[in-house]
Amino acid sequence: MKNRYAIVLAAGQGTRMKSKLYKVLHPILGQPMIRYVNDALKPTAIQSLVTIVGHGAEDVMAEIGDESEFVVQEEQLGTAHAVLQAKELLKDKQGTTIVVCGDTPLITSETFENLFEYHETAQAKATILTTKVDDPTGYGRVLRDESLNVTRIVEHKDATDDEKLVDEINTGTYCFDNEALFAALERVGNDNAQGEYYLPDVIEILKAEGEKVAAFITEDQSETIGINDRVALANAEKVMKRRLNEFHLRNGVTIVDPDATYIGPHVTIEQDVTIEPGTMITGDTTIGSGTHIGLNSEIDHCEIGKDNVIRQSVLKNSKIGNETSIGPFTHIRPETSVGDLARIGNFVELKKSEIGEDTSVSHLSYIGDATLGKDINVGCGTVTVNYDGINKHQTIIEDGAFVGCNTNLIAPITIGEGALVAAGSTISNDVEKDALAIARARESSKAGYASKLLGKI
Repeated sequence: MKNRYAIVLAAGQGTRMKSKLYKVLHPILGQPMIRYVNDALKPTAIQSLVTIVGHGAEDVMAEIGDESEFVVQEEQLGTAHAVLQAKELLKDKQGTTIVVCGDTPLITSETFENLFEYHETAQAKATILTTKVDDPTGYGRVLRDESLNVTRIVEHKDATDDEKLVDEINTGTYCFDNEALFAALERVGNDNAQGEYYLPDVIEILKAEGEKVAAFITEDQSETIGINDRVALANAEKVMKRRLNEFHLRNGVTIVDPDATYIGPHVTIEQDVTIEPGTMITGDTTIGSGTHIGLNSEIDHCEIGKDNVIRQSVLKNSKIGNETSIGPFTHIRPETSVGDLARIGNFVELKKSEIGEDTSVSHLSYIGDATLGKDINVGCGTVTVNYDGINKHQTIIEDGAFVGCNTNLIAPITIGEGALVAAGSTISNDVEKDALAIARARESSKAGYASKLLGKI
């Protein structure tokens, strides 16, 4: 196999997006679109990835990190000019270079690999990725001779009436012999209405030199969607959502309504998981078999074990054990771990806390910066008072403790093993093992005072 290189074009401003966010960073199912391109290229065994950046360069570089080398295109003078920016990094290398736009997130690894293999087997100097569409209006047409060899690419505005009937279009993705590419780029001119240097002109130059130019047709035209505005972005998300949901359905996951379920590209779901409508699962989330995800849940970067029930809740950057019940209307914030057989109920918020096995925080409670052991009951309305206005403090509740309703635990504090905290208490000192802690004002009753206070007498 020849050496392989990739150039991703990501320098355009994307003005039609009408957004402050750089175009290739707009998310599809929670992931920036350019990451889909990079992820699809990885399995093709490329030796070097070069990303051409321009507007918003620093943000794109921060997103991609060390996965790529970068070159800044200071002026956006066309696609050929953009590719030429990679000259110093790639010009002397032998092998195949693929050029792909960073706003084409739907092209699959299989298509990229098939394009590479077709190009290399054909021993062509350039191979165009093409597709056939029902309505080719606005696209460059790929013209072939009687032997089906590519003769040229003609833009829609320059095409004759007969040429406009051609339904095979240029997708804007190419494979080139690397040395031939950079030699031809030096000869591309800008004698056109826009005064720009166009990459398809390389095809014309290679053809004029008698070099072989091929075209590989991808059967799925939806792969080649380019994202230029919010309409195209929404359509691309529909395609990606359907693709990913079908993958999980075929692997034994029940998705009650795939049209209303959003699953990100890096989510791993085992067999016999059920996902109800309105749910969004993103990030590097894993979900164990037998788990049931209820309506309208939001789960991001979580590790969820087996046989859990999660109802209408929000979970982020957290870990859930096995056979645990979450929700409805639970909010589990980052760096939280919930053990096996636990019960986290309605209107409970957990933050940066560890909840032990068989522990119950059933309703209307806030547990933050806390470590709870096993077999603990936390009553309704309990709050770990963890913030003093400057610093966060820890609450520790040991195994078997019972915390009554409407209790404030003023951190830092430890509730000992098997201790009882009476309902309605505000506890600011540690509670010993097996002790009962009560902290309430003494009750007093003044006969007839209510009517006087209300002015009824």
